[in-house]
Amino acid sequence: MGCLVSTPKDTVGNRRRPANIGEVSVYVPGLRIPKPVDFSQSLGDHLSKSLVERISALRTRIVVMAGQEGPTITRTRRKTATQHGGSTLADLQQALEDYLPVLLGLMKDGSQLQHKVQFVWVNQEDDAEETAMSNAWYEVLSILHLMAMLSFLQANLLLLPRTSADGYQPKVTEESRRASIDIFIKAAGYLDCAVRHVHPQLPTELKRNLPVDLAEGVLRALCLQALGQGVDIQLGMAIDSTKATLAVKRRLACEMVKYWQQAQDNIMNLPLLNGWGEKHRLFVKWKYVEAKAAAYYYHGLILDEGNTEKFHGMAVAALQAADEYFKESKKACDAFHAAPPLSRNPPLWGTMKYLSEKIPKDTSSKVRINRDLYSHEKIMETAPTLPDFALALKPDEYQLPPVDPSWNMEHMNKGQTGSNQLRNDRR
Repeated sequence: MGCLVSTPKDTVGNRRRPANIGEVSVYVPGLRIPKPVDFSQSLGDHLSKSLVERISALRTRIVVMAGQEGPTITRTRRKTATQHGGSTLADLQQALEDYLPVLLGLMKDGSQLQHKVQFVWVNQEDDAEETAMSNAWYEVLSILHLMAMLSFLQANLLLLPRTSADGYQPKVTEESRRASIDIFIKAAGYLDCAVRHVHPQLPTELKRNLPVDLAEGVLRALCLQALGQGVDIQLGMAIDSTKATLAVKRRLACEMVKYWQQAQDNIMNLPLLNGWGEKHRLFVKWKYVEAKAAAYYYHGLILDEGNTEKFHGMAVAALQAADEYFKESKKACDAFHAAPPLSRNPPLWGTMKYLSEKIPKDTSSKVRINRDLYSHEKIMETAPTLPDFALALKPDEYQLPPVDPSWNMEHMNKGQTGSNQLRNDRR
């Protein structure tokens, strides 16, 4: 059902590990890079020369582009031009989309061709340098993962503040924010498809031997990360809107907490041992704590609108919790950026720029007024439970594309060849 080869990291020097990945609004836990495959050797006796050459050319294009750009596109670059005038990210994404329908022909009608080719990819989060599997579903899983990571990179570029034309403080435009939400939903769709439709196709033995980059928990965490960051952008836009109520902002903040909590739950016990993996875990922890600061802040403001002493006391407890979580989030942020590969925080903007000013100020004033009623030692113990809202943002309903029509021609040609052979035999 497909053999497995994992190469320890100390035997191969192909893992892409830049020392510094620049400004990070969206963390991308490394790009898995495909290595060359000889399709003619494994498929030459089973498929026409033209189809073998086509699938080989499509994958070679990805290998070359990812190999050249992998070490650099994980670093912060606001615009990367190619000789064709398009962006590197878009070109590589298109190459993956072109390859996938042809690749899926290997599994057409349960064909055993899916086990003929050994696909090799360089890992990033796994302790093994690279993993090779003779199963085309492993290749599909790797392609979907790479498509999602390229989407994350694209969102990161959109969400890095730029100096505006008027020379004021760097900011992220509303257009970029809206576009990033669409990208997050699309990335979540790739990952959701990988978990629900591709993972089940793999034999149990191969699932156990997948690199941690493709472990179900990591894929689920990445999907939830995409949705959590999408809600973060929605909250920032609600903060900027005069029409958004406190209830709307609290709901978004509480949903964000649930996304990040579930993301953390999915990767907590996975062996993310190396630099990329540990940094991924720190990113999720940072964003989870940051989300809790926002949720407790808005919950506290709504509780403070109550008329009873009980509601007022609960509001103070919630605001104090927000302040504590905000302080913790700054430490978690520093720990994330200090972990290799090094990164740095872009200028504050959006949700956290607003809350970094409001949380300390509002918490201080409320606690000062009620210092005789609530001691600092008991505030966190008495912090009210956050409301539980259903998660509204969902992954895009991405489906694997239909098998490329060239496979239908392949079967027609084989049928014609078989008929001709039969006629020749009868003669």
